[in-house]
Amino acid sequence: MQKDSYKHQGLRRQLVDEIIKMGIKDEQVLNAILTVPRHFFMDSAFLEHAYQNKAFSIGEGQTISQPYTVAYQSELLNLKDLEISNTVKKNAFKILEIGTGSGYQAAILAYICKNKNVDITSIEYHKNIHQKAQQTLENLYTYLEEFNFDVLKWTDFVQGDGSKGFIQNAPYDRILVTAATPNSPQSFKEWFNQLNIGGQIIVPVGNRKNQIMCRYTKKDEKTIEQENFGGFRFVPLLGEKGFDNIL
Repeated sequence: MQKDSYKHQGLRRQLVDEIIKMGIKDEQVLNAILTVPRHFFMDSAFLEHAYQNKAFSIGEGQTISQPYTVAYQSELLNLKDLEISNTVKKNAFKILEIGTGSGYQAAILAYICKNKNVDITSIEYHKNIHQKAQQTLENLYTYLEEFNFDVLKWTDFVQGDGSKGFIQNAPYDRILVTAATPNSPQSFKEWFNQLNIGGQIIVPVGNRKNQIMCRYTKKDEKTIEQENFGGFRFVPLLGEKGFDNIL
């Protein structure tokens, strides 16, 4: 069982100071980075480096994203003014994360959305990574119990092809994609179809090596507004709509 020491907590404070200097301002995002122990989500070989602002391998060609990237995407979701609630109601604000990976981004989202009327779904392509993330999050709850925070309570973790979204829990108000996505209408069609009017998709778009972070807003059934942000590097999107089948 992982432990969270004063040293770990101090390193998280330093990490938060670093990403503030890089431009992250959302207090909810910063509090989540400060609270959620990133070292719980990493292989033992990388524990000494858990609070460096770097990405690290988690197997199967996948990575745990650097904390700045996690914070940047989380801030773009704009989750500041959601309804306060101790239960998830029928009219919940719905978020879909495509690419659970280690589970760290999902934990950050769940912490941001704790005690709010939010329903989070996180889908992972690799079965073994999906199972490992669930185990990690169960261990995390033991640590975070004092904060009245149960990531599993707020998040539905599923294994499948996230390139096609997850129609069972649609429609969504936000879709967060944590993998490089081809700049092709085929890659986005099902995601847009599963998005509410006014909903947004945060996604890195480009080729396998370099991407631009984009935010798409669904104005109506025929109109999509696109905003472009900074350059990033993610692992490629897997599945039917991913690089292997689209490009």
